[in-house]
Amino acid sequence: MIDLQQLRDEPEAFKASQRARGANVDLVDDILTADSARRAAITEFEDARAQQKAFGKRVAQEKDKDAKAQLVSQAKELSDRVKALQADADEADYTFTSLASKLPNLIIDGVPAGGEEDSVELRREGTPRDFSADGFEPKDHLELGESLRAIDTQRGAKVSGARFHYLTGFGARLELALLSLAMDTAQRAGFTPVITPTLVKPDIMAGTGFLGEHADEIYRLEADDLFLVGTSEVALAGYHKDEIIDLSDGPIRFAGWSSCYRREAGSYGKDTRGIIRVHQFQKVEMFSYVHVDDAQEEHARMLSLQEEMLGKCELPYRVLDIAAGDLGDSAARKFDCEAWVPTQGTYRELTSTSNCTTFQARRLSIRERGEDGTRPVATLNGTMANTRWLVAILENHQQADGSVRVPEALQPYLGGMTAYGPEGPRYS
Repeated sequence: MIDLQQLRDEPEAFKASQRARGANVDLVDDILTADSARRAAITEFEDARAQQKAFGKRVAQEKDKDAKAQLVSQAKELSDRVKALQADADEADYTFTSLASKLPNLIIDGVPAGGEEDSVELRREGTPRDFSADGFEPKDHLELGESLRAIDTQRGAKVSGARFHYLTGFGARLELALLSLAMDTAQRAGFTPVITPTLVKPDIMAGTGFLGEHADEIYRLEADDLFLVGTSEVALAGYHKDEIIDLSDGPIRFAGWSSCYRREAGSYGKDTRGIIRVHQFQKVEMFSYVHVDDAQEEHARMLSLQEEMLGKCELPYRVLDIAAGDLGDSAARKFDCEAWVPTQGTYRELTSTSNCTTFQARRLSIRERGEDGTRPVATLNGTMANTRWLVAILENHQQADGSVRVPEALQPYLGGMTAYGPEGPRYS
């Protein structure tokens, strides 16, 4: 939910944000009109209710029987009017709330306008490997994974359908090593490890902004009225719902480890090979509650931790400032890190980090105490590692003999394993 007072004071800023997103600019005026109608309806109802209370006292004080009967009749008419005005106020409030819930977060100054193709590359780190210098043609991650008995998509499809997979042997160990490294890196940076629920109530899912235009990406269990999360951000945002939290000692930081589920609606025919775009995956996600004034600094901090992880995995990558039209409803700014995938000859997204300002906290009623009462906090989130990272790790670190070199930072999590090949693990 947006800051209503800011919307009233700065409607042109919200219209500019909508234009940058490629979204409906008229929605801003529609919300303001509905807000005026709602306030007028509430005022009329409250005035009538005040009159009703005053009239009730008059009825109670009347001693004359005939006069009192007449007053009782008038009181009933007034009661009927109050009920009608309350219904009008409720309807006006519903109309306003329905419209306001459709307005995405106000973007931060400097965010590129436009859609996905308009995102701005900020920098590149590392040099993509020249496999011709090593004398062999790289295999894609699925061919490697199958040859190493690490990835099995055929049995995943047999058991669960398209876009499901098994990770076995080295594949399973590598994912656990990666996520453990991510969790350790996050914890050293002050994030508390959390194993989160993967099923949440509708109000939690709506509060984080995921039931907007991308609601078709979410799995819903209709019999139980619960949703499967696509990221532990949802459960972590809901952790402090309806609470006043204490940020006097600094941000509250969580690192959530969970299974994640996405329907991948609209992706028919895209990335059907391997495990780049799947329905179920594992992820470690950073989540922070901070003072509003500290949100941009926390955002930069999260990005630096993501880049630290990419460096530890020895992956060439680039950083993008994501365009407004590709932010999603809740983000005011988002940075993506994309790693080089040799067989595709391009960079593919491995991490995102979003500054959601007060958008989620307002929806979930998460506040802190200030000098003038309570105020919403800012929330931020960012990927530390997920299953898709295996694609880049396998492809970038493959060797001519069909083995895969283990990045040095991951070796302690694999018992000192330095490489894994068709014949098994290597420890030297």
